[in-house]
Amino acid sequence: MWFDSWSDIVRVLAVGAAAYVTLVVVLRLTGKRTLAKLNAFDLIVTVALGSTLATILLSADVSWSEGVTALALLAVLQLVVTWTSTRAPRSRTVITARPTLLLRDGQPLERAMREQRVTLGELRQAVRATGNGDLADIGAVVLESDGSLSVIPAQKLGSRTALDGVNTVG
Repeated sequence: MWFDSWSDIVRVLAVGAAAYVTLVVVLRLTGKRTLAKLNAFDLIVTVALGSTLATILLSADVSWSEGVTALALLAVLQLVVTWTSTRAPRSRTVITARPTLLLRDGQPLERAMREQRVTLGELRQAVRATGNGDLADIGAVVLESDGSLSVIPAQKLGSRTALDGVNTVG
């Protein structure tokens, strides 16, 4: 339980170092988007890359070449999906959730909050985190496709072009 063999330790060190270098190379070749937190799909790929690296490191049943193939497959799939979503707008709705307006002109949009399972307390917390103390001073709060809340003060709302493409339920 505490120690099996030196050969297992050496395997983890050798395969781990090689897998780490491979992962860094794959990430550099595929670009920043592979680890971006832009939507749920990106998060899934990031978690899958970490899980694959852990499996390569700790499972003697998985060879380094199999692990590299798995890492490369995930990176290529990420590239294919993002390439498709940038060139075929309709596919984007399958891959990414649209941002949703949760507060408009200081008024919480209860239906949108209910549909997105966001509480008034969470909305207030996001507003407080931006240094604002009154919902009436807020022009919009948007639940972004990555799950974060964007808070736009009323005096910075301008012509509202930043809200183009935002789902405005209720």
